Amino acid sequence: MKRVRTADLTPGMITAEDVYSYNDQMILPKDTTLTDKMITRLEFYSVLAIKIKEKTNEVDEESVFSISDDSSYSQKVKASKQFQSFEKSFLEEASSYRNTIHEIVEKNAPIDTRKLFDSVMGLITSEMNGITVFDMLHNMRQYDDFTYMHCINVALICNVFAKWLKLPDEEIEILTLCGLLHDIGKLLIPDSIIKKPARLSTAEYNVIKTHTLQGYNILAEYNISEAIKETALMHHERCDGSGYPLGLKGDKINKYAKIVSIADVYDAMTAARVYRGPLCPFKVISIFESEGLQKYDSKYILTFLEHIAATYMNNRVRLSNGKEGDVVFMNHTKISRPLIKCGNEFIDLSKEPDIFIETFV
Repeated sequence: MKRVRTADLTPGMITAEDVYSYNDQMILPKDTTLTDKMITRLEFYSVLAIKIKEKTNEVDEESVFSISDDSSYSQKVKASKQFQSFEKSFLEEASSYRNTIHEIVEKNAPIDTRKLFDSVMGLITSEMNGITVFDMLHNMRQYDDFTYMHCINVALICNVFAKWLKLPDEEIEILTLCGLLHDIGKLLIPDSIIKKPARLSTAEYNVIKTHTLQGYNILAEYNISEAIKETALMHHERCDGSGYPLGLKGDKINKYAKIVSIADVYDAMTAARVYRGPLCPFKVISIFESEGLQKYDSKYILTFLEHIAATYMNNRVRLSNGKEGDVVFMNHTKISRPLIKCGNEFIDLSKEPDIFIETFV
């Protein structure tokens, strides 16, 4: 048996023990052969790592979301000059951000929120819209500095999300900074725990969960928006009370933390893997729908999912039955299952439970 980070799991691996969420809800039983959808569910529940058996099973194509598909759409994005320029700027910003955060955590260096905000916003050029930003982020590869890159991703997602919510400019800036600094507490968690190759004890797992309080304590010393501090503390809280560290419900959770929690999980679920390209956003929407919209504030999660779906309206997709078509109409009661036009045929996915969007083409 060995412990494997969720980000490094691949379909066919077999669970060596039951897998539970942080509030003791069983997600996967022992001896489960992992599929891509199961791995994505682990990201949804913020499971950091699991124990797997040395043996790996063969997996059929149906058990993997587009495993061979670093899809043509993804390839086109990555081949574009816009993406190559974005990736170069992004990696430079991630390196700079890493140094800045270490100065703050280790030397109590001042936090210049204006400089941080401007640096992140410098990644978004004037011609980029919501779909372009998301395409850029979806296609970034996994690098060693994952925590820092994830924070920048979440900041950019929050910036777009804030505009979808029609927040005023001041709140857009605050929300972007909330996303950028939400995981700062992870820098105080020992690498010996985060990268431990064996099973985490309950005590060690509880140490990892303290990154929320650690982040709040770091930021509490600074004269910055209380929303930024509370988001570091509350971004793992859930509206149904199933989150941590305080088990808060509904209106007890800071509104910025509610928004960041959605961006945080979305970024984790859509990330490209070693065995596939980025996960199709419609599959991520489906997981949000099936795993519990009640965990999130309805006015935020529905706005987010509807806008994600709307940004890909008229995009060409491949369905699980092999047909290709265009997304032409969104189903507001089942956002992940829009109406698809395949030639002269219309397929209403809300009425075809066995057919789903496989990938963009």
